[in-house]
Amino acid sequence: MTAERPPFHFYSRTHLTELTGLKARTLPELRDVLRTAPDAVVYYHTHHFFEEHLFLRQVPSNDFAYWAGAALFDSVLEETLAAVNIMDFASLPALRDRFVSIIDEYLSMHPDVRTAPEGMEFHFMKSITAVMPTPYTAGNLREFLETIRQVSSNSIYFHFIEARLRLGHVQNDFSLWLRDSLGEDDLAGRVGRLDPYMYSLEGLRSALIQLIERRLR
Repeated sequence: MTAERPPFHFYSRTHLTELTGLKARTLPELRDVLRTAPDAVVYYHTHHFFEEHLFLRQVPSNDFAYWAGAALFDSVLEETLAAVNIMDFASLPALRDRFVSIIDEYLSMHPDVRTAPEGMEFHFMKSITAVMPTPYTAGNLREFLETIRQVSSNSIYFHFIEARLRLGHVQNDFSLWLRDSLGEDDLAGRVGRLDPYMYSLEGLRSALIQLIERRLR
């Protein structure tokens, strides 16, 4: 007797942004706060651009890089911090450690500390997430495709981006379900290889749809 395959339950999420009261005017101050900042702070400053610009493909990679250029007027440090590929990291602590190590290395070679102008301090924010169920479920690949077309971009974001890094999943939720419930190993692998940070959220939805449509032909 074949075991029933569990359907995919789609969730959505919303978030509030909270000001922590922590700020930095110099690079050493930024590093020292970042070392002990909650994961929600690291998450906010590396991800909020993706949510705020649903249709924009080229967005600043992270707030630390943006501040280094805009407030410290340091294009070399800006480029170095911007080059951090979030897809290379499976956890927020590991991502935080990478930023800290870059700053440490940079300070060892550039001991002259610059100070951000008044009003351009780095203000540390954190993201508070509320997860909500949606009425959408999918029991097979065609239902999954039609639901991907309908759900909100917040749902795409939650299952593809937030579940992997913030919630500590090894893979995105879609790939896990395609592999474990449908046995779609090849499709799961193709979906898992999509780099969500190279797309807008709507672009990511389109890429998912194209992969599934190709499989169903």
